[in-house]
Amino acid sequence: MDRNLTERLRAIEERYEQLSLQLTDPAVLVDPGQIQALAREQRELGPLVDYYRQYRQAIKRYAEAKQILEEEDDEELRQLAREELSELEDRIQHLEQEIKLALLPKDPNDERDVIMEIRAGAGGEEAALFAADLFRMYHRYAERKGWKVEVVDAHESDVGGFKEVIFEVKGHGAYSRLKYESGVHRVQRVPVTEASGRIHTSTATVAVLPEVEEVEVHLDPDDLEIEVFRASGPGGQNVQKNSTAVRVIHKPTGLVVVCQDQRSQFQNKMRALAVLRARLYDMERRRLEETVAQARRQQVGTGERAEKIRTYNFPQNRVTDHRIGLTLYNLEGVLSGEDLDTIIDALITADRVARLEAELRNGQPA
Repeated sequence: MDRNLTERLRAIEERYEQLSLQLTDPAVLVDPGQIQALAREQRELGPLVDYYRQYRQAIKRYAEAKQILEEEDDEELRQLAREELSELEDRIQHLEQEIKLALLPKDPNDERDVIMEIRAGAGGEEAALFAADLFRMYHRYAERKGWKVEVVDAHESDVGGFKEVIFEVKGHGAYSRLKYESGVHRVQRVPVTEASGRIHTSTATVAVLPEVEEVEVHLDPDDLEIEVFRASGPGGQNVQKNSTAVRVIHKPTGLVVVCQDQRSQFQNKMRALAVLRARLYDMERRRLEETVAQARRQQVGTGERAEKIRTYNFPQNRVTDHRIGLTLYNLEGVLSGEDLDTIIDALITADRVARLEAELRNGQPA
């Protein structure tokens, strides 16, 4: 391994050990904010430190096996050493790759909770039904991960789908996995309302926004127009006589956020402001990325059928992610949230490999 890389890894390991000591310091233990920050940093460094320690151990075993091969006369011992050397060469190569991948710059939003927005696209009522299917898929996926889902706002269609649904997903690493779901999702199936049995194509758009703290996005009260009105639908049945729903308008950008799913006006206002902060943060982040010519994939596009990241084909029991050319013949498993990890894991791997290859092409150390 390159000397500079080795020195960098040693420094990271030292920092990891320092964090362990700091987390037992009585002066730190009285500050919950500092504990959280230090624990987060240690958690992020943990996998890399573990790979580095495994790498050092493999290098040590390799040197020992090589010494046996060079000094021993016993042929049986020499054969065992040869076999171990062969295995260790593969392991060392694998660990070097994992270390380089782990050293890639982290997305600073990966540890955040997320706000997801699903909207029906092309396809009328069928698109709204598909939007509801996607919401259920992410809800079930979140439950499997032990994450918490809270609906912010929902507009149902006449046949029980969603024209739009906005919800929070709270849990460790939620954004790191769900961010790959941003884009246009396409469904191909026979609608329940289709008498002739023809297959229709419909779409729904998904946006995944990292949730941000108040201190990260300042909202000037003068820039906000806040309206209250009577809630309706889920969450509003028992508060019809009171104006608990909240509409927040951000005058400089024209962004509008509505929240009526909580039982109190204060709760709805706080939730609406959280969604607004996330949208403003995402707008600024994408503007900066475009400025340095490193724009990420578009969040949702226009919802037209041609702009798709994934297709759910019911007649063929098939799900295809078009970004990486991955096809699974287990539609029900994906929609239940059980096999969604298979797609997300493949997307994460492809993303990491692409970023590593880009750094190597640019001649930058990992």
